[in-house]
Amino acid sequence: IPADMVVNAMIVAMVTHANQTSHQFIYHVGSSLKNPFNPNVFADYVYHYFTKNPVISKEGNRIRVKKVTVLPSMDSFVTYMKVHYIIPLKVFEFLSLLLCNYFHQGCGITNKKIKLVMSLVELYAPYILFKGIFDDLNTERLRIAISTSEAETFYFDPKCIEWDDYFIHKHLPGVVKYNLK
Repeated sequence: IPADMVVNAMIVAMVTHANQTSHQFIYHVGSSLKNPFNPNVFADYVYHYFTKNPVISKEGNRIRVKKVTVLPSMDSFVTYMKVHYIIPLKVFEFLSLLLCNYFHQGCGITNKKIKLVMSLVELYAPYILFKGIFDDLNTERLRIAISTSEAETFYFDPKCIEWDDYFIHKHLPGVVKYNLK
């Protein structure tokens, strides 16, 4: 869920309960019940975004993206990466070593790419592979209890999230700006 909605809900909850001393309330600020996101389409968003907004390498070349398949578990992903990329890279590094590090630069670039993919998958795996649904009844009550002007200022209704727009125009540009330096 967009972070601004979480912050807005936190502000409203703090103000709502500022003068209460003994009650504890738990608020789940999420979209899983009201506006669920299908994580399998995330790969499509990534492909669509980076096809239209290519990242340029340090050498000035456009980095091409391919469609990917989201695997059902982190274990299956790690196995896939080992079989298709990590083991072949180790073989290539060994051959390079036999040839006086002739392919050292290519091995280093490939290793860096694998590490980037693994770190991004590690970052997103909890969200993509998570199957739970959070009960946000307390958060819904909080939304209903605030005035119209407060609701407009501190908006946190997940039903309004348009996932296509959010990922293509907000989330992925943020990933490029802050994570892919």
